Amino acid sequence: MVKGKKIWSILLTGILCFCMALPAKADDISDAKAKQSELEEQKKAAEAEQSELSKQLDSIMTKMEKTQEDLTAKETEINDAETELVLAKVEEDDQYQTMKKRIKYMYENGNTEFIEILMESKSISDFLNNAEYINRISRCDRELLDDFKKVREDIEKKEEALKKEYAELETLQDELEEEQTSVQALLEDKNIQIDNLSSEISSNAEKLKNLIAEAEAAEARRQQAASGSGYQSGGGSNNIVVSGNGQLSHPVPGAVITSGFGYRDAPTAGATYSHDGIDYGAGAGSPIYAADSGTVITATFNGARGYYVVINHGNGMQTWYQHCSALYVSVGQSVSRGQNIAAVGSTGVSTGPHLHFEVHVNGVPVDPLGYL
Repeated sequence: MVKGKKIWSILLTGILCFCMALPAKADDISDAKAKQSELEEQKKAAEAEQSELSKQLDSIMTKMEKTQEDLTAKETEINDAETELVLAKVEEDDQYQTMKKRIKYMYENGNTEFIEILMESKSISDFLNNAEYINRISRCDRELLDDFKKVREDIEKKEEALKKEYAELETLQDELEEEQTSVQALLEDKNIQIDNLSSEISSNAEKLKNLIAEAEAAEARRQQAASGSGYQSGGGSNNIVVSGNGQLSHPVPGAVITSGFGYRDAPTAGATYSHDGIDYGAGAGSPIYAADSGTVITATFNGARGYYVVINHGNGMQTWYQHCSALYVSVGQSVSRGQNIAAVGSTGVSTGPHLHFEVHVNGVPVDPLGYL
């Protein structure tokens, strides 16, 4: 009686501890979910900024290409203006040299030539016409020289304006290059930020997954503790059922083996590729019998194995019974070969009701078919 009270005291203490731990675990999950949402929002905002920076960079590159085209065109205009200016200077100089020669000739020979022209006039009208002709030659020289000078000055102004525009375009190109460098630096920083956020999101997602798994396992343990570690008093059959002629008897007599020992394709997420036992397909609640006599060393719940039992048979051998719907034995209990120890279920990582049965020899899983 005292021993029974002690066991229940331990169970109640365990239940209380589980109940106290669950809210803390729930808070951790809530915090992780909130952080995950915050990180996703930050990443979304960073990606929007990244997209905007990329657009800015594309716009700058387009402007730079246009400015470079304008610079090339303006350089061509400047070259053309310089050529035009050189030609204008040549014409101006030619006219000036011609006029100087005429003045020099008139100075060296006096005005005799002009006088002769006037004296050869046959009438007063002819005399006046010749005088006007001489005057027109002098006036034409001056006018031509003035015209060439004006053309040269206009071309010089045009060239100066073109060079000014060229300098402004060069300044604009320099500013665009600086802006390009700045935006590229911001874009690189944003890419690094997004990479860091992606890594943090992945890490937090893994943490959240683990927290949820731990919470589920804790809840299962709490339920297990509340129900006496899955032990159902009075459950099972008192009949001893032994099937087979090997060292071990079949744990589910008459059931079909649906999956053998060794490598296989994982049947569901969380299942292993290396199958350390064999699966017996049977209906939920079907009795599971001890393969041999021994001592129960584990009778508990696991997130992957579900409710399971491990029996130690001595000489380095143990048998494992997993995915049970109910356990009829408890830790430390001695069981007989063929004793009903549990019921078939689909707890833990399972695709349907079955018994996953393992045989371990010296701590290593071996093919159970060699012992049945």
